[in-house]
Amino acid sequence: MTESTAARKPRRSAGSKAAGTTGSKAGTGKRTTRTTSTTRTAAEKGSDTELVQLLTPEGERVEDAAHAEYASYVADITPDELRGLYRDMVLTRRFDAEATALQRQGELGLWASLLGQEAAQIGSGRATREDDYVFPTYREHGVAWCRGVDPTNLLGMFRGVNNGGWDPNSNNFHLYTIVIGSQALHATGYAMGVAKDGADSGVIAYFGDGASSQGDVSEAFNFAAVYNAPVVFFCQNNQWAISESNEKQTRVPLYQRAQGFGFPGVRVDGNDVLASLAVTRWALDRARRGEGPALIEAYTYRMGAHTTSDDPSRYRHDDERAAWEAKDPILRLRRFLESANHADEGFFAELEAESETLGKRVREVVRAMPDPDRFAIFENVYADGHALVDEERAQFAAYQASFADAEGV
Repeated sequence: MTESTAARKPRRSAGSKAAGTTGSKAGTGKRTTRTTSTTRTAAEKGSDTELVQLLTPEGERVEDAAHAEYASYVADITPDELRGLYRDMVLTRRFDAEATALQRQGELGLWASLLGQEAAQIGSGRATREDDYVFPTYREHGVAWCRGVDPTNLLGMFRGVNNGGWDPNSNNFHLYTIVIGSQALHATGYAMGVAKDGADSGVIAYFGDGASSQGDVSEAFNFAAVYNAPVVFFCQNNQWAISESNEKQTRVPLYQRAQGFGFPGVRVDGNDVLASLAVTRWALDRARRGEGPALIEAYTYRMGAHTTSDDPSRYRHDDERAAWEAKDPILRLRRFLESANHADEGFFAELEAESETLGKRVREVVRAMPDPDRFAIFENVYADGHALVDEERAQFAAYQASFADAEGV
């Protein structure tokens, strides 16, 4: 069942409309509806009510009584706010594409693309309030966008010139966490502090399906449940933990793991921005009311490589990717906007121009960044220095000098 462990039915709080910038009205204008979704896959292995979906890949609104409680969280979404969600996804994808290209050109050391996961990130990111706190992994570029972090600030770490590039407390958006799964514990501890302070804000921790196999995540689940921490665990199940498929990680859908810890778990269509927004609003609302943690499994797909050092063609087939391309989150919302007469060609043309401007700014900012200090890695290993580190530094310096010698030949 979708939420077999929920202690009580979700209520709409007075603050839910103000969650983020996308509280909105689903719209006036023409709309096509259908009673159930027909986009289930064999891998989902669940009942018809397992996957929360409010917008089909064809851009049709889903009217499903089983998910009416979640749908109520976006029942008042306006056309302007729908266009805002679309803009967020388009610009986030463009930024991500520029970053990937810059890495291929040698401007970044590495990049972790979010391609295909825009709806999960924008929907959940726009569900947060300003006073909520976010703990990301290293792929939450769309959530960073929603929290007001300048996208160019994300790139310094991947160029090797800083350890993050932004003040976490300025946007309540923690620095990217490279260690897999540890941020779930950080988020839980922070949420426990929020509860002790008597605040009504929520905390959300992002991680992937691969991180769900880490002990830190299980420990976070247990602490959060025992202490009734106001934290939402948002798992982006993009089907692949680098080269390990879901089938090699779990015997049951990931959202069902919450049941063993005593809090509700929900699987949402992670390519549906409306469903992602609605379910995250529901989860954060109940957390702020003191009803404890929840697990959201956003069922989506990593369209690109794990990072730019990965070659997904070595472990997955093109037909699998093609099947998910048909569920593209941006195309899905565009189809709805067009069918409901919520956006015209002028809107899309203006957005394309804005996208080009963003891409140009990203390129200019990155190319203006200093080159990383290649020897900084040796500076803070020991407080008072060490003979072995000095020896390694000298060896590395000789290695670097060999390139200069070769260029002078």
